[in-house]
Amino acid sequence: MKFQPDHNGYYGQFGGAFIPELLYPNVKELEDNYIQIIESETFQKEYKDLLKHYVGRPSPLYLAKRLSEKYGATIYLKREDLNHTGAHKVNNTIGQILIAKQLGKTKIIAETGAGQHGVATATVCALMGLECIVFMGETDIKRQAPNVARMKMLGAKVIAATSGSKTLKDATNEAIRYWIQHPDTYYLIGSVVGPHPYPDMVARLQAVISEEMKWQLKEHTGKENPDTVIACVGGGSNAAGAFYHYLDDEDVELIAVEAAGLGVHSGESAATSQLGEVGVIHGSKTILMQDEYGQIVEPYSISAGLDYPGVGPLHAFLFDEKRATFMNATDKEALEAAYELTKIEGIIPALETAHALAVLPKMDLKKDQTIIINLSGRGDKDLETYIKHLS
Repeated sequence: MKFQPDHNGYYGQFGGAFIPELLYPNVKELEDNYIQIIESETFQKEYKDLLKHYVGRPSPLYLAKRLSEKYGATIYLKREDLNHTGAHKVNNTIGQILIAKQLGKTKIIAETGAGQHGVATATVCALMGLECIVFMGETDIKRQAPNVARMKMLGAKVIAATSGSKTLKDATNEAIRYWIQHPDTYYLIGSVVGPHPYPDMVARLQAVISEEMKWQLKEHTGKENPDTVIACVGGGSNAAGAFYHYLDDEDVELIAVEAAGLGVHSGESAATSQLGEVGVIHGSKTILMQDEYGQIVEPYSISAGLDYPGVGPLHAFLFDEKRATFMNATDKEALEAAYELTKIEGIIPALETAHALAVLPKMDLKKDQTIIINLSGRGDKDLETYIKHLS
C-alpha cells in the first residue's frame, strides 16, 4: 500500500527515527514488538472490549441536517466528541497502555497541548493502576485549566514546560528529555509524530474511526465511501484515523485543515504546509516551520491542540504527493464556525474541530456531495475562550 511506511518507518522521504543513542533500546523494543502485539488475538479482544464498554464506541455518524441545508451538501459528523474523555485521543491511549503493559512498563509519560491527550493518558493509567506524568506548556496549563484539574484528579503529575512558547512543542521537548533520563519509562505519544514506530502505531490505533465510518455510511446511504473527508491537523492523529481506510481510494477527497492563527503570513500562525520546509523535529523527518538557520519558528493558534510547528510524516507525505488537500482557518473563522455549529446543531465543538468546520464556506460544494467531518473533540475545555469572545 502506497501510504503505509516502509520497514524503516518512512513515508516516501518523511519519517524515520532520529533519536539519541540512549533511547535506541526503547524505540527498538517497541518497533520489534508493536505490530505483533496489535495483531495478536489477546490484544484485539481486550482493545475492542475496552473501546466498546469503556470508551463507548462505536461513536455515532450523525447526519447534520441543518448544517447540510445551509451549505447545500450532505454533511455527516463523526462524533468522536462523545467518546469517554471527550475526544478521539482515548482510542490511542487505550491501545498504547495495553502495549506498554505487554512490554512490562509501569511508569508512563506523555505530552499534551489542549489537554485531551493528557486526560486520556491519565484516564488509562488510572484504569490500569500505572504511574503517570504529563508534560504541558505553561501557557496551555492556563488556557486549558479544566483539563489540568481532570488530570490531577485522575492521579497524574502535571509538569509545566516553561521554555519557548510554553506550548505543545515545548511539552514534547520536556517529555523527550525526561525519557532520555528515565529510559525505563514508556512514552505514550499522543499524535502521529515522533520517531518510528509511533506515527504508524498511532495511525493504526486511530484507524478505528474510518473503519466505523465505512460501515456506518453504508447503513445511512448504501455506500461505504463519502466524496470528501475533512479533519483538522496539528500533529494529525484524528485526521490520520479519519483518512486511514480511504488513503488508497483516490475517489475520496481528503481535506486536512491547519490553524492559520491571525493569518497564514501574519507571523502568528501554525499553517505548517504553507510555511514549512523539510526538517527533523521530535525524532522524525517531516515538514516543519523553521527560519533560515534551521531553528524552529514558534507556532501560534487560539487552539492549544493545533499550535505545533510540524505535521506527522504521514501528513507530510500526503501533502507532498497531493493526496490530501491542505486548507487552513484563522482564529476568527474557527470561532465563527464553532458558534454556528452550536446554534444550528446544538453541538459545541472543540476549538481544534472548529477549524475543520470553518472551511465549509470556502468550498465549492455540490448538492449530491457527501461529506464526513471528523468531530474530533467537544468544546467543554474551551468554554472560557468561547465566553471571552462572545462578550
